Amino acid sequence: MASDQPGLDLSSLRSFTIAEGILLLVLGVLALIFPVLASAWITVVVALAFLVGGIVGWVNSLNRSRSLSRWHTFWRLVVSTLFVVTGGWIIQQFSAGIVPAAAQVAALAFAIGIVFLVEGVVAAVVALSHRQMASWGWGLANGVVTFILGLIIVTMKDGGLLSVLGILVGISFLFSGIDLLVFSAAFHSPDESR
Repeated sequence: MASDQPGLDLSSLRSFTIAEGILLLVLGVLALIFPVLASAWITVVVALAFLVGGIVGWVNSLNRSRSLSRWHTFWRLVVSTLFVVTGGWIIQQFSAGIVPAAAQVAALAFAIGIVFLVEGVVAAVVALSHRQMASWGWGLANGVVTFILGLIIVTMKDGGLLSVLGILVGISFLFSGIDLLVFSAAFHSPDESR
């Protein structure tokens, strides 16, 4: 009886991994078909994350205020307040209509482009400073590609910016789905390997 249990666990893990892979593939395709809608949803999720993070930060800072210095507590509360205000403002823009909502989506996409630019430069510099390592070229290639993606994003017009987040998430979901399906193919019950 005990020997059947690992096979059952392996089978259920394989089924779950296949289901997750298919779900991510479907979501990835939908995000690529409807990139503007996907971008809007991502922006709302970011806004909600800001709100929740800010509220949790407030509660945590107030709970720990006796063990922290006054300045430390003050600045933690300032940052938490900024998170709450930013999250609330983004959600308010979405409720105000399509033009303010589109501006929020474009602003978030532009911010991601800036992050890619900085990340690309940092990755390239780090790779160049570690040329004695065998894999430094991959790090340099990653930095260059990330920088180019950032440059493409920040030079896009508003219409393009509205699609960026959805396209990035769609591609990410597609690759994650394929990865999970390939990974699930490695699961075999002891009976199948004979």
